Order: sequence, then C-alpha cells, then structure tokens
Amino acid sequence: MKIFEAYDLTKTIHSAAQLSGADPKTVKRYVELRQLGLNPYERAARPKLIDPFLEKIEEWVEASKAKIRADVAHDKLIAMGYRGSPRSTRRAVNAAKAAWRAGRQRTYRPWIPEPGMWLQFDWGEGPRVDGRRTWLWCAWLAWSKFRVVIPVWDCTLGTLVSCLDSTLRRIGGAPTYVLTDNAKTVTSDHVAGIAVRHPQIVAAGRYYGCTVETCVPYDPESKGGVEATVRLAKADLVPTEANLRSQYGGFAELADECRTWCEKINARRHRGSGQIPEQLLIEQQALHVLPAEPFALALGEQRIVYDDQTISFASVRYSTPPGHVDTKVWVRVVGEELVITARAAGGELAEIARHRVSVPGNPQILAEHYPHHPNGRSIHQPKPRPRNEAEVAFLDIGPGAERWLTEAGPAGAVRIRAKMARAVELAAVLGAERVDEALGLAAIAGRFADDDLPAIVDHLSDHRAVGELVRADETHSAQPGTASWQALGQ
Repeated sequence: MKIFEAYDLTKTIHSAAQLSGADPKTVKRYVELRQLGLNPYERAARPKLIDPFLEKIEEWVEASKAKIRADVAHDKLIAMGYRGSPRSTRRAVNAAKAAWRAGRQRTYRPWIPEPGMWLQFDWGEGPRVDGRRTWLWCAWLAWSKFRVVIPVWDCTLGTLVSCLDSTLRRIGGAPTYVLTDNAKTVTSDHVAGIAVRHPQIVAAGRYYGCTVETCVPYDPESKGGVEATVRLAKADLVPTEANLRSQYGGFAELADECRTWCEKINARRHRGSGQIPEQLLIEQQALHVLPAEPFALALGEQRIVYDDQTISFASVRYSTPPGHVDTKVWVRVVGEELVITARAAGGELAEIARHRVSVPGNPQILAEHYPHHPNGRSIHQPKPRPRNEAEVAFLDIGPGAERWLTEAGPAGAVRIRAKMARAVELAAVLGAERVDEALGLAAIAGRFADDDLPAIVDHLSDHRAVGELVRADETHSAQPGTASWQALGQ
C-alpha cells in the first residue's frame, strides 16, 4: 500500500521507489499487476514434470473410485517416462482424489424427528467380566435424545426382546417405529434387496405396537443417533488406557455402572435440542401404552420360583438368587446355558441367573444363591439365644464369645457354663475387647480346656495380637536351627 500511495503521488517508478524505500523493479511489478487487475500475492504457476501426466492420474482415480495408492500410480508413471519425485506424485494423486470426492460427496436432508415416532437401537462390544465377553445394548429415543444402555451376555433373539422390553418400560411407552441394522435376529434374509424380517421380531413388534424397520445394509449413517450412543458408552464404560477405568469385579457391578451412566447423561442438557432428555413428559404423551406382561414367547417358558429358591425345567432343578420366591420368571436355553430372567423392582426385565444345561438327577444349585446357608448345608446354623443373665453377660462380650459358644457345643466341651462365668470375670478385670479376641482365637484353634482361655489372654498381653493361626507343617517347625554352630572354630 505504501508503494501504491507513492506511485499515485508521483506517477513515476523511480520516485515511488525512493519514497517507499523499495526496489524500482518491485514497484514496477506491483504497479503492472494492479493495472492488469491481478492479485499481487498470487504467483504464476510454473510448469512441472507431472503436468503431462495429470490427465492419466485423473483417469486412474476415476477408474478406481479414488482407491488407487500414490505409490502404485508412481510406479505406473515411471514406466511411462516420468522422472519426477514420489512426493510430487503423491501431491497430484491427493489433489485428484479430493476433486473426485468433492463432486460425489453424500448430502443429507435435515431429519426433524417427531415426539413418540422413532427409537433406534444397536449393539456394542462391552468389557470382559471374569474373562468372559459381554455386550452393550444401546438405545436412543430420537426426539428427546434419551439414552438407554443395558449390559448382556449375548445378542440372541430372547436377549434382544428382553432388552427392548426393559427399554420401553424405562421410557414409559412404545414409539411408532423401531430402527436397527440387519442382524440375523431382525432380518433373516434379503430377496432382491428387500429385507425379510424374522417372524419372532415381527411378532414382538406387533405385540408392543411398534413397526420394526431396518436401515440399508452397510449404511450405519442412517441411524447415527444410536451409533453415537454406542461410541460414547464404549468410551466411558469399557476399561481403556484413555479413561483409566479399572476392570469390573462382576456383572452386577457393570450393570450398576451402566445405570449410573444413563442417569448422568440423561440428566445433562442436550446441546442440540437445548432440553434435558430425562424430562420425557411431552414425548411420553405420544408413546403407546405397553402391555402388562413382556413378550414371553421370545423370553422363554414361564416358571414359578419355589420356596427353596429353585425352578424346574426339563425335570431339572435350577437355583435362583434370593428375593424371587413365589414370583414368575422366564427361562430359555441359549447354547449350552439356561438363562433365567425376572422382573426387577422398577418393572424392567433383568437376567438373574445363568446355569449350564443339566440332565435329570443332576440339579444345578449355586452356593452364592444361599448366603444364609454356610458351607452348603441345607439346615440353618444354630444362633445363640440367651435365656438368663449369665448367658446374656457372656454373649455381650462380643462376636468372639458367640463364636466360642457355637464351636464349643458341637466339639463336646465340658463345664461350658463354668468357663463362660470365668470369661465374664476376666472381661470385667481385663476388658471385654481383649477377652473377646482371646475367645475368638480359642474357637479357631479348638481350645476349650479349663486353662486355655487364661493362657491365650496372657499370651496376648505379652505379645502382639495374632493376625492368623500358625500350625506346624512342612513350612513351620519347632526344631532349633544350626546357625549357632557356625561360630565354632572362628
């Protein structure tokens, strides 16, 4: 601008160069460019070695639909007499690919969802729990942007319908359309490009009042909302080096974490809609009413849990967790496993147990389903019930006293009442905490003689509290060592 200002003032090249402090040749070039109406910052394209081959590169890009690699194109050009560098070839191929894609870029019509119209769902691979593979059912209600993530062990048709039922009951109704991809549990075949629906999924959709739709094969962009949900759920819930999440201790922990994640993300104001997804009042008015019972045909056969927490399937007893006695559950076989599904407290379906399929005469009873029956025994462990002041005073010492009494009775200890009175006297003198610890150690070691309790109390007084009982075995010996003999002769 200083050059132009000086030239407009003097109308001579040399005078403008002296006033602006620039070279006369520079002043002349800028003035000529302005007179021709050209941009002074643009440089004229110089001829390149690649120029005679640009049409051939465009031909290769068109024939390969922009799939050809630059190194392959460079080898072809070398055979045709090209003497340029691979970098020049790579730049020319990238420019040709960009031009080819610019004319064929996919465009979209803005999709404006309606309340109660669309629900999308898809599967995502979840974390491994106890070395076993899991899956994440991800659903996305289009208008309110409400997300649901449920962990499962498999992607079978029964699990799909179970997750669909839980999702619909969580959002409070059924939409008009349910959109997903073309998995075998939804689309059994394609005839002349027309998707053939699985009869069971059609029956399930008719049962809930929904129309099941599938997107075009190999076109995940048509259900981008649930694809984003899968991506977010995997990034937050699957342990990776990026999120520094530790491994899950069990499937129940994974289910709790998925529910917490859904509550957190649905309580956040959505950036696109400006609304909070969990506030479904408007969309719930447009949803259809759900049937009272789930679609039991795909969930399996219905059973009633007996008072011993078992069900009967094919003349075999299978155990269930506590809290389901006299309730209805659904049973189905998945591969070599029997899956038991029940309704949770919130009305949603959830898998409560999974057993290996057995044969009559071999019931499948899991010990963790009976926490109140220790050691797998079918009878209750007797619980002390004090009936006089002496028994109350002894049991008030602490849990060690209760354990001592529980172990001393079956062991056939004699003069138990006298020993209990002696323990109460020691607790009054030395403190209940120390005597309670001694009683617990005596119960563990099986020492119920008259002088055992005072001896243990004296030992605890002279030494630190014993963390664990050490028994003489191959690794512990009372034999004195030979280290002292090494000093002889020195």
